[in-house]
Amino acid sequence: MEWSRYWRSPDRPLEAMHAHFERHVYHRHSHETYSFGVTEDGHQAFRCRGGAHTSTAGMVIAFNPDDPHDGHAADELGFTYRMVHIGPELVADVLADITGRPAALPLFASPVVADPVLAGRLRRLHAALLGGPGALRRDELLTAAVGAMAGRAATRPLRVPSAGGAVERARRRLEEAFPGDVGADELAAAAGCSRFALYRGFRRAYGMSPSDYQRQLRLREARRLLARGGRAAGSVAEAAAAAGFADQSHLTRWFVRYYGMTPGEYRNATAR
Repeated sequence: MEWSRYWRSPDRPLEAMHAHFERHVYHRHSHETYSFGVTEDGHQAFRCRGGAHTSTAGMVIAFNPDDPHDGHAADELGFTYRMVHIGPELVADVLADITGRPAALPLFASPVVADPVLAGRLRRLHAALLGGPGALRRDELLTAAVGAMAGRAATRPLRVPSAGGAVERARRRLEEAFPGDVGADELAAAAGCSRFALYRGFRRAYGMSPSDYQRQLRLREARRLLARGGRAAGSVAEAAAAAGFADQSHLTRWFVRYYGMTPGEYRNATAR
């Protein structure tokens, strides 16, 4: 039986998920945050940065901001995992507090890390976020987890990859037109290249097609709208319309494929 629990801070870019999936398949997507996880049981398979990976019990998952990835169970028994999403600005604040000076954002070269110390720090932070200790203890555990990740698994400062001029022009056009639609011909014209060259270059730069990137813009906007005010936030139907989805069912279908929960479940994941 599949299940998931979600927690979201009302005032900081910090979220946590605890889930068990057997049949659920994540569509290729990325997060604006750092995403650190621990596989508790089973085998979780995914593709990230051009390679296939499997995380087994006790292993740590480390995604940089905007790392495209998918995910599914490697066998019929499924997998259970804990995930913490931490905004880059919060990571920077924590590292600056640790070092006493502004710190470069870390890059995690490997999306799977075998390190029991990291796994333990993340498990303790995750358990605190989903319920138990107060705010002070949560902050202490956040500092310990981020410090351990940066000190034990990071390789070098994070740098935003540069995209070619045509791809960058296409990305800007998608964002300028948001939440409206942009056709393939219009996008190629804005980029100044053929549709095929744009598709190939866009996938190389961002790990997904222009249509997937456009859908992700809409999903991220829907998340922001649903997060405002917790249970008092606007309806799922209102968020769907404002973010450019055809209707509530359209948003719900893609929300589950990207995030493993319904929009209503995300909206109601208010901090304790």
